[in-house]
Amino acid sequence: MEPARASAGLADEVRAFLRAHPEFLAENPELYRVLLPPARVHGGDVEDHMAAMLAAQRAHARAMQDEAGRVVAVGRAQAGLAARVQEAVLALIEARSTVECVASDFPRTLAVDAASLCATAPILGARRLPPGSLATLFGQRAVVFAAPEGWASTLHGEAAGLARHQVLIRIPGHDALVALAARDGDVLDPSQGLACWHFLARAVSAALSR
Repeated sequence: MEPARASAGLADEVRAFLRAHPEFLAENPELYRVLLPPARVHGGDVEDHMAAMLAAQRAHARAMQDEAGRVVAVGRAQAGLAARVQEAVLALIEARSTVECVASDFPRTLAVDAASLCATAPILGARRLPPGSLATLFGQRAVVFAAPEGWASTLHGEAAGLARHQVLIRIPGHDALVALAARDGDVLDPSQGLACWHFLARAVSAALSR
């Protein structure tokens, strides 16, 4: 079949389908974005379709604008977290006690309400965890943003009531973790990414190995 004849036949099929299913475009408004608008003429049906195409395009533009705003906000949050983590690492470098630095300096530098170093192995001053706790809390992950129900007191002690939002950071090379607690979800927002928390984990590991 010649291309022109095949194209005409396909066009006839499309017209027939749309006549048989007049609700199709209304139920699939995203198609208006890929259609060319008809010439503006008087007549309700054509003008309704033009209005629908304009509405679809405006909705797409709003969605793109919202997404751009979200990306910018996430970028700013990540930059802020990176700066806070850098301050925490500097505090670790200067600290005589890693455990005390986590408990005393991390809440200030990371803008959280409480922080503690927890361990299944003996680390002087660390909050002691039952054997097998790290496997239960992390599985194969290195960072988690929520502990199982009933763990708040074990991880945060007297600050358990502040732990509406959490980040648990596994410390490589040690049977230990850093538990951060915050009342404000924006401070420990999972969308800020994991790279900063991994970097902090390596810094704590190095401090514990000194």
